[in-house]
Amino acid sequence: MAENRASTNEETYGEGVPCWVDAQLPDVEAGKRFYGELFGWTFQEAYGSAVWALLDGDRVAALAPKTDGRMPTVWTVSFATPDAGALARRLTAAGGRMITDPYPVGDLGTAALAADPGGAVFGLWQPGTHRGFGRRRAPGAFVWAELYTRDTAAANAFYGDLFHDALFGSGAAPDFGRADVTEVFPAEMPPHFVAHFGVTDLAGALGAVQRLGGRVQAPPFTTSYGTVAVVTDNQGASFALLQR
Repeated sequence: MAENRASTNEETYGEGVPCWVDAQLPDVEAGKRFYGELFGWTFQEAYGSAVWALLDGDRVAALAPKTDGRMPTVWTVSFATPDAGALARRLTAAGGRMITDPYPVGDLGTAALAADPGGAVFGLWQPGTHRGFGRRRAPGAFVWAELYTRDTAAANAFYGDLFHDALFGSGAAPDFGRADVTEVFPAEMPPHFVAHFGVTDLAGALGAVQRLGGRVQAPPFTTSYGTVAVVTDNQGASFALLQR
């Protein structure tokens, strides 16, 4: 494993704040070529067979190989917590379920995978030496997580209770929204999170996605938080590009 050098810009994230994203891909080398060209990321050996994605030396994401071909090719958004076990208990009591119970990732921290009552999957991250994003809210980095769900009222109640301070507390500036799935996707699309990455030229970024073998899943549309297009990479993982 490469030297675990945390970014000097790494923040400490309060519970319920999106603090990390990682992609599970069939081919990490192909992912490095795609995202390196699209966002200017460089890569560094991380944990296991995963790699850190770096933007000017700051950690912005991870790419990891799928351990089972039956697993989806996806980007997963993880929310920070000081105690993954306690949050898992609160989450299940509120009607969610644990897919993977909390487990240690070396000295980096503790991870878990959960689903909300509607079935949307997300991660939990209890930090160790890795606190989360070294850079966010910037071009080429994570800027927003949108949950597309069939019941926004139920989602607001679930996450509003689970992550109240991050969403509604004093000084909260959440990077997490909820929308009806049919606003962008067909009604049969299951509830899911979409990680958004910042761009300064949306049209140019869409051209790059297509040139690199990806496709446009939802062409640009206007939201309260910027202009968004949903795309898939050259292996089928969906994400969004956000221009503000």
